[in-house]
Amino acid sequence: MHIIGNNTKISALADVETSVRGSKLIVGDGVMIDAFVKVKFTGGSGDIEIGNNSFINSGCVLYSGNGIKIGNDVLIAANCTIAPVNHEYADKNKLIREQRFKPSKGGIVIEDDVWIGANCVILDGAVIKKGCVIGAGCVVDKVLEEYGVYVGNPIKLLKKRS
Repeated sequence: MHIIGNNTKISALADVETSVRGSKLIVGDGVMIDAFVKVKFTGGSGDIEIGNNSFINSGCVLYSGNGIKIGNDVLIAANCTIAPVNHEYADKNKLIREQRFKPSKGGIVIEDDVWIGANCVILDGAVIKKGCVIGAGCVVDKVLEEYGVYVGNPIKLLKKRS
């Protein structure tokens, strides 16, 4: 089941799956989901929530996993992966695909007024607080300070927005 807000545009070329476990895609008003975005319900039973006036650019992949909460006025550039899930691999006597998934680290939270640059990977347990800017190509798996500008791998605080 999908709940789609007013004045929201989801490209006909986006691939939005339907969950077999009852997870929901909840999209606010004025959202744009561009062509070639993939919304995949796998790895858990979390919902994917996208706040008002947010933009998900081409080539992004959102896995439901343990849940994604994207705030209002969030800009996500092209080719980002948002994956609130991790495969289990501890038992070398079993194939990784047979071990399913690790316990949740809390899903992913992206607060309001965030800009995520192209080719970023956002992982389970990440909290990107209000006003953050994430430079292209970063991997985020932790809590980031409000209004921080982050670059590099490992990700580091470059400066605070004024």
